[in-house]
Amino acid sequence: MPLLESSYQAPLLLRNGHAQTVFPFLKRTVAEVNYTRERLELNDGDFLDLDWSTVGSARCLIVSHGLEGSSEGIYVRGMVRAFNRRGWDALAWNFRGCSGEVNRNFRLYHSGSTDDLDRVVQRTLRQGYGQIAVLGFSLGGNVTLKWLGEQGSAVPVGLTGGVAISTPCDLRSSAEVMARPFNQPYMTRFLSDLREKIRRKQAQFPARISDAGFETIRTFREFDDRYTAPIHGFRDAEDYWAKASSRAYLDRIRVPVLLLNAGDDPFLSPECFPRDLAAASPWLSLEAPARGGHVGFVGGGLRDDEYYSERRALEFLGAEPLLGV
Repeated sequence: MPLLESSYQAPLLLRNGHAQTVFPFLKRTVAEVNYTRERLELNDGDFLDLDWSTVGSARCLIVSHGLEGSSEGIYVRGMVRAFNRRGWDALAWNFRGCSGEVNRNFRLYHSGSTDDLDRVVQRTLRQGYGQIAVLGFSLGGNVTLKWLGEQGSAVPVGLTGGVAISTPCDLRSSAEVMARPFNQPYMTRFLSDLREKIRRKQAQFPARISDAGFETIRTFREFDDRYTAPIHGFRDAEDYWAKASSRAYLDRIRVPVLLLNAGDDPFLSPECFPRDLAAASPWLSLEAPARGGHVGFVGGGLRDDEYYSERRALEFLGAEPLLGV
């Protein structure tokens, strides 16, 4: 499918990728979403915390958050609210260790951990929905795309589409971009959050993991070499990136999927804009507006309090007009 033209126009004062990235976290509020939590027990002895926001629908959107995010992320809540308003139920699930409670097992989550998303989809199907769609932000977008590619033509009946927003579908090149000096503030924040997660794991498994010397880590390569790869069975960061990147799975997708990545996203490399793959696929649509930042896309929605990414997800997945309008 050809590259989609984008109608997104950034607000005058937010025509910068960093401004778009930071603004929602500082200024946006979404108060209307009320979750009901379910703990999904897993066969390996661990658990996932699922947060449901239901309106009594036969349709459900499954939302996957980004790195060190959760169902409480403002971007997650904004998307959940937008779909609730159009008569969809929504399930925002938390990756292992991201719900506010440390998970039980030694493993955590990573950019390619599609096994847990599969369990969430199966749980949602058991609820009896007639239509399901999957949507992910950033790391969650990579997990979503990879899972859809792994499913191929065996995608569950009733799952009708997917959306990935601000997605680093090529992990190696994105990690290299994140190592550049202008992204140091983001890396500092991510590594601070990740260190806290490692410390919690150290308290559980003191003989298997330590945060000693963590302060010397400056990049995702260093973090993934020391932690992500060995914890999850990869040889090293390079092996992890190669096996976990969704770009290698995009040509296997067999349901309509929208990939929405902004040209000024400070987290993404040129390899994260798979124009050639989208042009050759009847299933993958790539929309790459010049502006929007990382999980930004401020304004441009169907209502003043909605964002462009929410509008496009609604349109792409065939949501009806706003309830009561």
